[in-house]
Amino acid sequence: MVELSNFYTVPYIIDIIKVMTTGVLAFIIAFAFTPFWTNFLYRNKIGIKIKKTGVQGDKLTYVSRFHANKGGTPTMGGVIVWFSVIILIFASQFVLPELAKLYDSHFLARLDFLSRKETYLPLFALAAAGTLGLFDDIMSVRGWGSNKGGGMRFALRFGWLFVIAGLGSWWFYDKLGWDLFHVPGVGDFSIGLWYIPLFIFVIIFTAFSSNETDGLDGLNGGVLLIAFASFAMVAFFQNKVDLAAFCAALSGALLAFLWFNIHPARFFMGDTGAVGLGATLGVVALLTNSIVPLFVIVFIYSLESGSAFIQLFSKRFFGRKVFLAAPIHHHFQALGWPEPKIVMRAWIFTALTAGIGTLIAIIGQG
Repeated sequence: MVELSNFYTVPYIIDIIKVMTTGVLAFIIAFAFTPFWTNFLYRNKIGIKIKKTGVQGDKLTYVSRFHANKGGTPTMGGVIVWFSVIILIFASQFVLPELAKLYDSHFLARLDFLSRKETYLPLFALAAAGTLGLFDDIMSVRGWGSNKGGGMRFALRFGWLFVIAGLGSWWFYDKLGWDLFHVPGVGDFSIGLWYIPLFIFVIIFTAFSSNETDGLDGLNGGVLLIAFASFAMVAFFQNKVDLAAFCAALSGALLAFLWFNIHPARFFMGDTGAVGLGATLGVVALLTNSIVPLFVIVFIYSLESGSAFIQLFSKRFFGRKVFLAAPIHHHFQALGWPEPKIVMRAWIFTALTAGIGTLIAIIGQG
């Protein structure tokens, strides 16, 4: 854990600048890349189709009515986020070292944040889950697949995500020898093989909850921005500077994404962003041994996925709705709340829970 007195020393000041610089560079790259990707999406008519029925075949009365004017809006905007981060990693590996030699700059040489110990695993999750989401987006847009309107069946998406999470859990447990579950303020508990199902549960929860939350303009983008910024601080306080820089890069790219995704959205995140970034968030939480703080930081994910589960369960077994529409952000829409109000209040709520969760993670590290 970082001692507060160390913040006044030159190495830690340089590390702080490194993390902040990485976030700024990711923002610039994402902002510059957006017009090219947006033009590609519009030119090829890669737009969403508004669903009229739910997973149980029931009519989506409120959702189809409120989102009717969003049909055809480009999706797969999440590519902007993960592509920008990958480009920045590539630059930190091959471009910045050459510039450092050219200008004899030690700082440029230190901007490299790709490390086997800290960023390989979240980068794998970002690429693998992002690719899975990309295929789902393409199938949905083109009308491919056995689902009505196209797209992967839930069982297939779940299966592939389970495989990705399983590979990650095996790497953590077998290769890294990691089986500790940390309770802030209490200590570490060795849980042995139980760490594998715990790992898989966390990844599936964050990936699918992120996807459930991605239903209004800017909603999930803002939640993920706050979450990754929070974990950048948690990782930094654990002396995981490369992981902190990775989280800062995702935050910077998400900030650029939000510039265009706020209401009325120019494009949507799509599964490639929601599933990919959600899974990555789970890996970051596991790498920082912050599973408990994760559920506080993104408590809104529990509300979103929980409301969807309750609605499905109630309709399946009792034949009635608990909410006017689910997930819960659609319930507020059905109550008459304007979309921007729901999103802004969700951001404020997440900022509050993220502040509490970050404090729990940092203070409870001992």
